Amino acid sequence: MTTYDDRASLTDLTTTAERVRRSVEGVIEGKPEVVRLSLTVLLAEGHLLIEDVPGVGKTMLAKALARSIDCSVRRIQFTPDLLPSDITGVSIFDQQRRDFEFKPGAIFAQIVIGDEINRASPKTQSALLESMEERQVTIDGHTYELPDPFMVVATQNPVEMEGTYPLPEAQRDRFMARVSIGYPSPDAELQMLDVHGGLSPLDDLQPVAHAHDIVKLIDAVRTVHVADAVRRYAVELVGATRSHPDLRLGASPRATLHLLRAAKASAALSGRDYALPDDVQALATPVLAHRLLPTAQAQLNRRTAEQVVLEIIQRTPVPTSAGGTAPPVPGLHEPGRPLYNQQQPGARRL
Repeated sequence: MTTYDDRASLTDLTTTAERVRRSVEGVIEGKPEVVRLSLTVLLAEGHLLIEDVPGVGKTMLAKALARSIDCSVRRIQFTPDLLPSDITGVSIFDQQRRDFEFKPGAIFAQIVIGDEINRASPKTQSALLESMEERQVTIDGHTYELPDPFMVVATQNPVEMEGTYPLPEAQRDRFMARVSIGYPSPDAELQMLDVHGGLSPLDDLQPVAHAHDIVKLIDAVRTVHVADAVRRYAVELVGATRSHPDLRLGASPRATLHLLRAAKASAALSGRDYALPDDVQALATPVLAHRLLPTAQAQLNRRTAEQVVLEIIQRTPVPTSAGGTAPPVPGLHEPGRPLYNQQQPGARRL
């Protein structure tokens, strides 16, 4: 059961998240769904991959999210000559102490911005694997814990771009969600010319939340209830990717866990203490699509992973609440109500 203190925490969550959302949207105009997904990944203890063509604001979004929170931030510019030790750190022999001293790398921050991550070699990309999954770094037999909260926000250009390396499957699987910003609308682009024509809006961006606030909000998200039927629904969606004829690699069990965590964070952002199948559906594409590998025939037919996920959503039965006169079961979809971005009575929607 959700206690009164838990409900108060959810109220604080929506208030704090609203401040962060407004702060980020002051820099990224016309992309509210992208900002909401970024907040969802942050509160779900995940990592975000921003993939799009150059010049649409990938790095700007990552910086705006980082600067809106009063926490340690490090930025890594990935290049072909970047070494793994530049990310994780290195042990240096101290002549005076006659002992090795560990010099932490750029990964030792609460929010790490990896700019153009697919311009580095696969060896350097693999330096992030342990830190993203286990939130620790092992150097010369010693394990060092990373700060809390910890989030990697990486940007990458499409693999067709010159001088890029495709991310390995294990690397992609550690990102909770992938988002594409896309080109702005004409009105948003006109507003961007006014706002960004002089000084950068990042120069005046001030923190609107503290790191310890985010830790409390993450704890509040963990209390969100998920009904057994919703859990089974998430498992069925992910399981369907493993047997789909257009896919040669389906989603992993880690993807199921990420999908459930993201659904709980989305429910909390909507002011609910329980998750719905709507939350799972709305997040299935950004959470699953980047993990899937289409077959050669599907690629020839121009079938994308996003299209496959949407097809799976349409084919998978949605759990519904109990019929008759019984009260609705929290966390189950009620027949006759819309499935996407459902608004609960009295709930606050960001």
